[in-house]
Amino acid sequence: MHPELIEIGGITLYAYGFFIMIGALTSYMYGIKVLKKELDIEPDKAQTLTILIISAAVIGGKIFFYFEDPAYYFSSPENLLKNFRQGFVFYGSLIFAVPTVIWYFRKEKWPIFPMLDILSIIATIIHGFGRLGCFFAGCCHGLPTDSFLGVTFTDAKSQAKPLDTPLHPTQLYEVFFIGSLMLFLVQLKRRQQFHGQLVFLYVMIYAVGRSIIEVFRGDLRRGFVIEGLISHSQFISILLVLIAGACYWVIRKNSKFKIKRP
Repeated sequence: MHPELIEIGGITLYAYGFFIMIGALTSYMYGIKVLKKELDIEPDKAQTLTILIISAAVIGGKIFFYFEDPAYYFSSPENLLKNFRQGFVFYGSLIFAVPTVIWYFRKEKWPIFPMLDILSIIATIIHGFGRLGCFFAGCCHGLPTDSFLGVTFTDAKSQAKPLDTPLHPTQLYEVFFIGSLMLFLVQLKRRQQFHGQLVFLYVMIYAVGRSIIEVFRGDLRRGFVIEGLISHSQFISILLVLIAGACYWVIRKNSKFKIKRP
């Protein structure tokens, strides 16, 4: 694919940044509409929340990316700045964004779980567009394959390796998976039983799906644990499933979180 979409007057429009921008705008438009309708939160407050989420996601995603190969990135300040516009780890973004937004919810005295339920849908929107950006950039690519699904990356600036070889388009696998998850959450929201149900299901389902897609990933720099048995992302996925599953069970049993419908 093409990591660079267009260059005008010495300014380059990168595919990854472009799709992230489209995802951020789309999720913001959805968010201000739903937050106003369901929780009477004004757009200016939603704008501040958006800035906090993006800031925390960028910082967390980049820090986790650096720790995939700390010896390289922390050996020189120059390495930290190389390809700064690319190279983010979603789980890092998620882990940093959640406590940030909870802090802001408490500051504004907003209901935490109803807000997190809405944000779980918003997260799928921006994440899906982000994975499209990954596809064009070539990052998060898959293993070589003889399958008819294989995609060949030829652009010299692509991060996909090896070039000129059919690879599993794991980025597109995840786009399809995240899109399906978004539709599921939107439909479930109409018959939601308790506050927090969407966000914990989102975490669990995504973690399981991500672990499966990891089997086809070919960017080995993300690292492995337990003597190479599972990747960092699969390890984090297991922890998130256990934590989210426990929270789901506890909150489901608590009557104060139940949604009363007419």
